[in-house]
Amino acid sequence: MPMAIRFDEMNTGATGADPVREHYRAYAQWLSQQPPEHMAARREEAEMIFRRVGITFAVYGAKDEDGSGTERLIPFDLIPRIIPSDEWQSMQRGLAQRVNALNRFLHDVYHGQEILKAGIVPAEQVLNNAQYRPEMHGVDVPGGIYSHIAGIDIVRAAQPDGSGTYYVLEDNLRVPSGVSYMLEDRKMTMRLFPELFSQHRIAPVAHYPDMLLETLRAVAPAGVNEPAVVVLTPGMYNSAYFEHAFLAQQMGVELVEGQDLFVKDHFVYMRTTQGPRRVDVIYRRVDDDFLDPLAFRPDSTLGVPGLFNAYRAGNVALANAIGTGVADDKAVYYYVPAIIRYYLNEEPLLKNVPTYHLIKNDEREHVFANIHTMVIKKTNESGGYGMLMGHAASEKEIEDYKKEVLKDPRQFIAQPTISLSSAPCYINGKIQPRRVDLRPFALCGPDGIEIVPGGLTRVALREGSLVVNSSQGGGSKDTW
Repeated sequence: MPMAIRFDEMNTGATGADPVREHYRAYAQWLSQQPPEHMAARREEAEMIFRRVGITFAVYGAKDEDGSGTERLIPFDLIPRIIPSDEWQSMQRGLAQRVNALNRFLHDVYHGQEILKAGIVPAEQVLNNAQYRPEMHGVDVPGGIYSHIAGIDIVRAAQPDGSGTYYVLEDNLRVPSGVSYMLEDRKMTMRLFPELFSQHRIAPVAHYPDMLLETLRAVAPAGVNEPAVVVLTPGMYNSAYFEHAFLAQQMGVELVEGQDLFVKDHFVYMRTTQGPRRVDVIYRRVDDDFLDPLAFRPDSTLGVPGLFNAYRAGNVALANAIGTGVADDKAVYYYVPAIIRYYLNEEPLLKNVPTYHLIKNDEREHVFANIHTMVIKKTNESGGYGMLMGHAASEKEIEDYKKEVLKDPRQFIAQPTISLSSAPCYINGKIQPRRVDLRPFALCGPDGIEIVPGGLTRVALREGSLVVNSSQGGGSKDTW
């Protein structure tokens, strides 16, 4: 996978003939006819509306000038990312295959552990993993589904023949975020440029909340005909609180905090002004550790005492299931192609980025020898934190990071620096290329896997940057 060249989503780079890719041509022609002042006005309008609606992302550790914490507007780019339908259909099949295999892996890990006995995935990589929950061993979850909502991060890299290949960069199976921004980006594009939606055949995404609600209702305990669904949030200080409130409102269900729920006789109830009301399904946006102070962290004030016993008794469903994090750990990512072959007897339709596990001496030596072309990641970090970008790091940073790796190599993987594909963005009054990735969202229910067409395209807004995470200053755009 060459890293020096970059795949451009809109332009082929060819000279002579029209360099614009076919699926972008109608849009590119429209864009060329837009006066700069029109685009600038639309940009200001978008920012005003997003700020008024409160579409923000709290950034942990970031401080305003007065030393207080800060919430940032996730920058919205006016120019959509366009994916042709044949590419999407192929990607969708690969995503469904991957989510299916990972759910089977989770069921096996918490039951017979056949894949560990077969040596396909080293047992210590799972059983010693911080996200492995031994309390879940032998617990049967509805439909055998552990990850009901998955966000799979996809990148595209250029090939020597000029084509671009999609790769899975990361699996997010615990509490994947970002779908609210996908929905709001679409709503904003339709508001600013309604004429585009009569000129193009764009697959809709607005039905995602309905799909999500149906997925949640489908895993309610047996015998419950009209399941009560709630969204459990850590509260307004969580970085993704806007999304929690947004999804609850869009689904027409209650947004609750741990203090709003209680457990009696292994059933979960919600406190209401009309008295206790039984809860059947919890879409939880609270991490495992904080869900139940009686089962996990005793100092947690975010969870519900007794929730785990109610869950284990089958009287309430949790989405996603407790313990899913062991399957989206960056060290387990290394084995996902083998996991797909083991459970499905199929070749992976979507490739992993080439990955080195630093617990292996030969792979660690190779990474250290080529560290300026590598990205090293802590397996238990997310959001762009804990990484070393070899091409941008100082020699001292590299040496310090190497020492940290050698203390516990199990906690690190490395990948070649990927030259993420770029897409046109409207920045400072000009159309400029910026690097992008894509997070499609898969919903897994008893009747199969549904994937909303498109997903969240994240943008590295700083020129030359490869980091698209919102927590690191990235933006987003509509995905057609």
